[in-house]
Amino acid sequence: MIYVENKDLVIPGQILADDEYYSGRGTFKENGKVCSSLMGRVSLRNKKLRVIPLKSKYVPKKGDVVIGKINDVRFSMWDVDINSPYSGILPAFEVFGREKKELNKVYDVGDVLFLRVVDVDEIKKAKLGLKGRGMGKFKGGIIVDIAPTKVPRLIGKKGSMINMIKDKTKCKIVVGQNGLVWVKGDEDMEQLTREVIHLIEEEAHTSGLTNKIKNKLYLAIDGELPPEEVEEAEEEFVLEKPKLQNFKEELEQEEREAEEKKEKSDKPDIGEVIEEFKRKNKSKDNSLSLSDNSNNSFILNNK
Repeated sequence: MIYVENKDLVIPGQILADDEYYSGRGTFKENGKVCSSLMGRVSLRNKKLRVIPLKSKYVPKKGDVVIGKINDVRFSMWDVDINSPYSGILPAFEVFGREKKELNKVYDVGDVLFLRVVDVDEIKKAKLGLKGRGMGKFKGGIIVDIAPTKVPRLIGKKGSMINMIKDKTKCKIVVGQNGLVWVKGDEDMEQLTREVIHLIEEEAHTSGLTNKIKNKLYLAIDGELPPEEVEEAEEEFVLEKPKLQNFKEELEQEEREAEEKKEKSDKPDIGEVIEEFKRKNKSKDNSLSLSDNSNNSFILNNK
């Protein structure tokens, strides 16, 4: 027998179900009962009970993709804040191998990077790396901070939620499993995206959230509701690995296009050059013709 429903709010020690149900993360078994070990929302799937904490800190795991900020530059590594009670380090050899370079000329304090957790030691210190699609330094944009447990809700089933936000705001968005989200676009759209992300975090446990977010985006951008509603599938709060978005290639493409545009604007138009050359030659020919006529007139008069 089960005593709670999916997404119910529970407290530590609360009995959730009898022994016929399985104990998952955030629960424990005692005297044949499945109980909650923390305050959070119930997640029920195939008779397996879990409790998702309302608030939690990110605990690094090998293979995670995270967003981090450089806190300090040392002799052979960078200290990185990964939005966790546990520290992160980016060793120099993970960036440029055995080659020796001045670290602060590569990444300096305040730089924000997209990284991968390479390893985690016994005290949960995370060794970070940059090997992987899209890894590297962010340029511009803003960082939005949410609870790591709400990351799956932000991404949505098969990326439905995050792709809807991207498509409507035209912002580039990269989500780290540590609850940090990078957003880059027009300033107004960045702020709207920040509001939408926080709304998803606050109401992650509610049903119909996809339609609510869609309506908010359309009203803010178009001034009217979308033409038709989309039914939202029920989703479970499971911390899945977000798909890597190769923002680095997109940013490099933007820089190349801007450089090409600048070079094009600096170069004179070949058609204009030809026309200018013709005008100068015509002006020169006319000048010579007038000079010749003047000389001929002088000769005839003297005759």
